Amino acid sequence: MAEHTFLRGPKDWWRQAVVYQIYPRSYADNNGDGIGDLKGITSRVPYLKELGVDAVWMSPFYPSELADGGYDVADYRNIDPRIGTLEEFDEMLETLHAAGIRVFVDVVPNHSSDQHEWFQAALQAPKGSKERDRYIFRDGKGENGEIRPSELVSHFGPTAWTRITEPDGTPGQWYMHLFASEQPDFNWDNPEVRDDFIKTLRFWSDRGVDGYRIDVAHALVKDLKNGHLPNRSSYDVKVMKDDGTDDLFDRDEVHEVYASWRKVFNEYDPPRMAVAEAWVHANRRPAYASTNGLGQSFNFDMLGAGWNPKKVRSIADYNLTAAKKSGSSTTWVLSNHDIVRHATRFALPEVEDFSSWYKANRFTAKVDEKLGLDRARAMTMLLLALPGSTYLYQGEELGLQEALEIPAELMQDPQFFRNPEVGMSRDGCRVPLPWARTGSSFGFGGNGSHLPQPEWYGNVSVEAQDGVKGSTLELYKHALKLRSELKLGEGSFDWAPEFIGENSLGFRNGEILVVHNFGHEPIALPFGEVLASSLHGMTSGHDLVADQTVWLKL
Repeated sequence: MAEHTFLRGPKDWWRQAVVYQIYPRSYADNNGDGIGDLKGITSRVPYLKELGVDAVWMSPFYPSELADGGYDVADYRNIDPRIGTLEEFDEMLETLHAAGIRVFVDVVPNHSSDQHEWFQAALQAPKGSKERDRYIFRDGKGENGEIRPSELVSHFGPTAWTRITEPDGTPGQWYMHLFASEQPDFNWDNPEVRDDFIKTLRFWSDRGVDGYRIDVAHALVKDLKNGHLPNRSSYDVKVMKDDGTDDLFDRDEVHEVYASWRKVFNEYDPPRMAVAEAWVHANRRPAYASTNGLGQSFNFDMLGAGWNPKKVRSIADYNLTAAKKSGSSTTWVLSNHDIVRHATRFALPEVEDFSSWYKANRFTAKVDEKLGLDRARAMTMLLLALPGSTYLYQGEELGLQEALEIPAELMQDPQFFRNPEVGMSRDGCRVPLPWARTGSSFGFGGNGSHLPQPEWYGNVSVEAQDGVKGSTLELYKHALKLRSELKLGEGSFDWAPEFIGENSLGFRNGEILVVHNFGHEPIALPFGEVLASSLHGMTSGHDLVADQTVWLKL
């Protein structure tokens, strides 16, 4: 691998980084087949540089049957031919590095695709073979093994067990899959599995990849000893044990895996880093962010904070304190590929069971787009001023709303089809980006897009916003530039008591005062220089109006 593909620099660059998530299939289509590709990403590097991000995180681009949007990986050390080649990956990496932008890739260690060569070999091998031991195969119950081994359900319901047909054509064993049946779980008690993932991490690190996002990092190791087979009907964190002894998740032993990964990461200069997607009890997250482990863990708390100053304050307090304990930095997230875009969430009623509400109201909901966008911009400005790193999701810099109009027959998300009790589709946040005002795919590619784009996309496209004062895109550019110049990500933090109230929050980061208005009445501000405002046109001396955040230099 060419030396120039490596990006040198400080070892702790990730502590305050702004990381931009790219969903490759929906970012930019270079060859006009309706699917985003690596060359498309390479062509948009100037845009990413101008936006001002420090790194990109790429959702899976590996060979996949797309049973779960690419999170069913058939080959961990290759590229889906619909997305590109290894040579095109190297070109993309080199171009990003030349622009000073680092690269994270997604690693999916809990499960593979059922098309992975290991699983295909397991289907052809006999019971008790080394091939089957790479996954979790078990005999069924009943006279003829016709009853599934346990009552465990999957994330995509209704069962986490699928029965295979043996090579001789007879009904055979069952295999475990916490997600879709096309995603069989690895057996992480098998040293061969552990060794192969080390090989994968070295493969991408040697190419120059700077870091990793670890999918379902809290799974992997499971309690399967002495014939034990866990049952679970809910994956809510509330039903998960918080002492490291849960049957399926967040077991203490998983950190032995990540300690071995850390040794590999530290072989490189600068050391590779990783961020855990760990849906665990808050008190358990620091372990994933340990300096002896992955290094950082997602804090998803703001996703459920809503428009509530007490919750936002509590979340900020807790996670900034937890980061100090772990020796890491916290992460701030408002949107990603799995959830309704926050510009839409802030425009919808706050309900206890959002999934049920969404299922019933997806096509009829009256979305107050201005309210949602104002609040999305304000909350983004608040988070960007906090110490730590911030993860952005492609399209939020355009203020994109969720594409709620996708008809059921065009949906692709297995969650939508396989879990009717939920009925949520993640496709609405995965619709290809609008780059231009017009065209068959609004500049995404030359011949349509794999998910239908709404008619209003052209009005919020990059072309429609680039250089336009007050646009969401220009706000993001300005805020990210200031954040870097003022070093807010690595700055200090103190609440501003005079702005802590039922409808307001305020804090100081260095010389900057940040004030956020959650209420309906204006808030009087001290005189100072307005460095940035979530609402266009604010000048010094103005009151802070509803749904607004401002950065002031006093």
